[in-house]
Amino acid sequence: MERTFGHRHILDMKQFAAADITTILDTADGFKEIGRREVKKVPTLRGKTVVNLFFEASTRTRTSFEVAAKRLSADGLNIAASTSAVVKGETLEDTAQNIVAMNPDIIVMRHGHSGAPHYLAERLQGVSVLNAGDGTHEHPSQALLDMMTIREKLGRFDGLKVAIIGDIAHSRVARSNLVGLTTMGAQVWFAGPGTMVPPDFARLGATVTNHIEEAIDGADVVMMLRIQRERQGKTLIPSTREYARVYGLNAERLKLAKPGALVMHPGPMNRGVEITTEVADGPQNVILEQVENGVAVRMALLYLASGGDGSIQPQV
Repeated sequence: MERTFGHRHILDMKQFAAADITTILDTADGFKEIGRREVKKVPTLRGKTVVNLFFEASTRTRTSFEVAAKRLSADGLNIAASTSAVVKGETLEDTAQNIVAMNPDIIVMRHGHSGAPHYLAERLQGVSVLNAGDGTHEHPSQALLDMMTIREKLGRFDGLKVAIIGDIAHSRVARSNLVGLTTMGAQVWFAGPGTMVPPDFARLGATVTNHIEEAIDGADVVMMLRIQRERQGKTLIPSTREYARVYGLNAERLKLAKPGALVMHPGPMNRGVEITTEVADGPQNVILEQVENGVAVRMALLYLASGGDGSIQPQV
């Protein structure tokens, strides 16, 4: 079946209509099976070159983009900020322009400054830019893998209640999920300390509360976020022990959600802080399914960005 996908760059969830999200998730569904084969490789992107340009530490995102490129037979190159000319004073744009001079097809970029991938996408010619997380702005591929997991497990988005708990103010994952999930008809609740959940998020379509029990009550999905100390200028909570007591997800609080509600976490987890080990390893958690789906979603994004309008068919 011919697909239409008119996005050359993948920068944020705001750029996607519901039909775009459905196309990405359907494409990811088709690629997921490849990871379970004995030979985990197809020739779909043979001859394409993907550069992972990461200016922040990453395990799951960088590795899954690398695995995704290899499974599609693309040539991949990983560049970390600590090994790039940026440490010698070169500007971001000059670094990227030098990479583009080597004729890659896609640059996958993570950067600590919000808007950095957009900045490059406006200035680079002949290459697609994929946002792998920019500052506190967005992390579209994470939201898409979360949505893929929800759709697999619950079969729909419309009418679902999704509770996202924790350091919302500094979470690009929360922002991307809010946009994507509300686009598809879900209701998103944010909960956390007042210092970490600005009330103006309500203007973006979320229901905001400082009470975790209110957010979890009747939820179909409970997504926990870690405290992002690396993005905070000062400590915003009295202590991690106090945070765990008031906002941590334990088995008793999880009982407030619907029976069989999904427990999710984008990682890395701080066990005993935002989530107890009992819940993190419990039967309702789909955390490792999120990781597996991350590879499939990133395969889909590389494929769709390479195809321009998405009309080419994956060779599987």
